[in-house]
Amino acid sequence: MQKTVFVLVALVAVVLGLTVHRVLSGQGQADPTKLLDAGIVLLPQPRTLPSLEMTNQDGQPVPVDQFKDQWSLVFFGYTFCPDICPTTLAQMRELKGLLPEAARNNLRVILVSVDPNRDTPEKLKQYLGYFDPAFVGLTADLPTLQKLSNAVSIPFIPADTSKPNYTVDHSGNLVILGPDGTQRGFIRAPLNNQKLKEQLPALLAPKA
Repeated sequence: MQKTVFVLVALVAVVLGLTVHRVLSGQGQADPTKLLDAGIVLLPQPRTLPSLEMTNQDGQPVPVDQFKDQWSLVFFGYTFCPDICPTTLAQMRELKGLLPEAARNNLRVILVSVDPNRDTPEKLKQYLGYFDPAFVGLTADLPTLQKLSNAVSIPFIPADTSKPNYTVDHSGNLVILGPDGTQRGFIRAPLNNQKLKEQLPALLAPKA
């Protein structure tokens, strides 16, 4: 009898724990298998961003821990990137168009430049305008960029800027920021927009 009671209590605790986790994560109807299949990896606990200040494409100072009130997808890249950056930004523009209006209006796309030597705010604004003028561009000095990349686990290798036409090695993964400004997870590269358009709306839809 005692064993049966113990098993029932344990089962209730597991179910309650799973329910609380789903409520807290906002993924009550999410299928973890489908999320992973779409390349979405959610962190067990939100991760607070460091208190760092960057400069946006309009030359204005922006604290990186103040991107709130919307979900954000953050990509580390640069304007002189020959392949993965323009491809990823074009995919993100397409993805926005595939999402339902509520999810689309609750999404911010951010490009963090890993090439501060060449990517001025003016250059970022011009470049992002080719894809979507609503995209946000951020730049900063190299130490600030490295602190941010380490904090969100998106690595890049600083380039040898003495070489002509240098390139920067960087990750193609996206960082997911929640509307409270914390990191919630990643989207693995390469992006699969057909799967993402099915899984992101439940995450991005504003909560009533």
